[in-house]
Amino acid sequence: MPATEPSRDGLRGFTREAVRQRLADIALDLFAEHGFDAVTVEQVADAAGISARSLHRYFRSKEDMVIGVPESYGDLVRVALEDRPADEPVMRSLLAAYTAMMGSRAQTERDRVAMRLMSATPALRARNMEKHSLWSEMLAPIVAQRLSGDDVDLRARALVQASLGAFTLALTTWGDAGEDRSVQNLLLVTFRDLVR
Repeated sequence: MPATEPSRDGLRGFTREAVRQRLADIALDLFAEHGFDAVTVEQVADAAGISARSLHRYFRSKEDMVIGVPESYGDLVRVALEDRPADEPVMRSLLAAYTAMMGSRAQTERDRVAMRLMSATPALRARNMEKHSLWSEMLAPIVAQRLSGDDVDLRARALVQASLGAFTLALTTWGDAGEDRSVQNLLLVTFRDLVR
């Protein structure tokens, strides 16, 4: 089979991801119009022309329709962090990893809507914190390997948590109405004093 021809599994995965994105777009439109808490999973499924049961094959929860699948982006950050030079300062490596993840696809106006929804909705903020907890578990062991001295595990978790705070602040600022800087530029701002 030629290298440029997608495998059957690869095509199936692409199709699943395309469907997932379309469902998320439908959900975001409904959430933006009516409010996150006012829209049910059944209403999203109805708008998409599928059953609620089918919708749950793509998203475990309503919150994941806005936040995304936490593991997938976490894996992108983890791989990017692992690829950084071992002697690079940890915060520079974390900044580069988040920047690489954000560069993996273009940000859209719907992404801004998602950030505004997340900022305004307690359930979404809580789900985002769960996502960051998962990411922390993935990233802290990599950071710990780059540290020396006492309490490397605790210090690694502190560095990762600080980086996640800077990452979240960059994204929520980007989502603000009137903000015209890119996520990548805002990451440079929020990490500026952490990478010195």
